[in-house]
Amino acid sequence: MPDMLLSNCRLFDGKQLHDDLDVVIDAGRIQAIPARGAPRKNIDAVVDLGGELLAPGFIDLQVNGGGGVLFNAAPSVETLGTMTAAHRAFGTTACLPTLISDDRELTRQAIDAVATALSSNTPGVIGIHLEGPHLNPEFRGVHEAAFMRDLDDDAMQLITSMVAGRTLLTLAPETVPVETIAALRAAGITVFGGHSAATFEEARAALDAGMSGFTHLFNAMTPLQSREPGMVGAALDDADSYVGIIADGYHVHPATLRIAIRAKARGKVCLVTDAMPVVGAAKASFELYGQTITARGGRCLTADGVLAGSAIGMCDAVRNTVRFGGVELGEALRMASAYPATAIGVADEMGFVRPGYRANLVTLDADLKVTRTWIDGDMQVHD
Repeated sequence: MPDMLLSNCRLFDGKQLHDDLDVVIDAGRIQAIPARGAPRKNIDAVVDLGGELLAPGFIDLQVNGGGGVLFNAAPSVETLGTMTAAHRAFGTTACLPTLISDDRELTRQAIDAVATALSSNTPGVIGIHLEGPHLNPEFRGVHEAAFMRDLDDDAMQLITSMVAGRTLLTLAPETVPVETIAALRAAGITVFGGHSAATFEEARAALDAGMSGFTHLFNAMTPLQSREPGMVGAALDDADSYVGIIADGYHVHPATLRIAIRAKARGKVCLVTDAMPVVGAAKASFELYGQTITARGGRCLTADGVLAGSAIGMCDAVRNTVRFGGVELGEALRMASAYPATAIGVADEMGFVRPGYRANLVTLDADLKVTRTWIDGDMQVHD
């Protein structure tokens, strides 16, 4: 891969904006960030970015599907390639393909597919998100209750079986002993709470045991009330944990989004898409658990009107966070890159534009639409 100089851009490095810096990419990594106009040595290609915004590539912790395919429907390397290619056009350069509650054999296939994708360097795959099946049926949302089960020794062995990449597990903390959460954390699993009827005290105990975040805040969890703070209250009250939030205007009302961002400790809110196959696809429907899900008016719904994931990409989430979330652009970009990277422990190689980091980058035009992406230094132009 030739050395590449990215010039004539507004560089957001994950912390602040610069108007006078270039970026040099070498062998898939950021080699240097020189002052604009500095002498150029051993550069094979110069890319003029036309004054556009260059930022760290987006990191999505919750991607169920994209490009017309659903991970649950066909957990294979081919499916992963289709999903990540679709989301790349929305600025996502790294993601956790997400398997929602299913049987044990399909879960094993999904983990094997991600492990193979990691070993073969499938662009954009950095691990897996297992959203279930250790959830509370009372708050299952679109998940199938028949697949929900206890987290036993066999499940623990399966969850901890992937040796490369990152594994994020969403569970209902009230359904497992706190010792299990501690054991998962000790095994290197990132544990988030979700689809849960947990009280504030149960959520607090899980946090103390090693749970480090909350999946799609407000959705499928006990709400904040005056005398019972619930899981939402525990999430907003805790200074150290992370929250994923779906900024599509449907899963969370714009006012609720603004309140949550103001209430939660800075650096702890991560944008996620919870995207379904309709993202980056011409077809507006797909099958899940034998029922047809249709994208209508920008949201995915069952025939009964139940939300079933989202129809947005990460650049949409960033744009919405700025426009109706009331967040300045730099912070919205951090919520899509630096904060997710930190939440799952990969901030030492992505989420920022720094020498030595993987060259995972995105350029955005004035309307915050994606024009180019780089994954490990490989550039793709988007219309």
